[in-house]
Amino acid sequence: MFFGIGAGEFLGLAILGMMLVGPERLPKMAGEAARWVKKLRGLASTATTELRENLGPGFEDLQPKDLNPKTFLKKQVADLLDDEKPKPKINRPVAKIDPDLL
Repeated sequence: MFFGIGAGEFLGLAILGMMLVGPERLPKMAGEAARWVKKLRGLASTATTELRENLGPGFEDLQPKDLNPKTFLKKQVADLLDDEKPKPKINRPVAKIDPDLL
């Protein structure tokens, strides 16, 4: 499965591509499409890295899907709520010193 495309769908797209472009130009077009995809991935990676750097501390684990406004707000509110939760008190036994031992 590649980009959510099954084998049958991929085969159908390949046949359609051969009919539209022709078998002579199809390899050249496929190579060009692959270069464009690689270039777009590089641009997206660079943009994500620059965004992380510009947002500063606390955003090191930022993913592009986190930029959806709903997801972004949910994450920020959840982080704030986690910080505001009161810490549970730990009841530790207090050591008592026997006065006779002193």
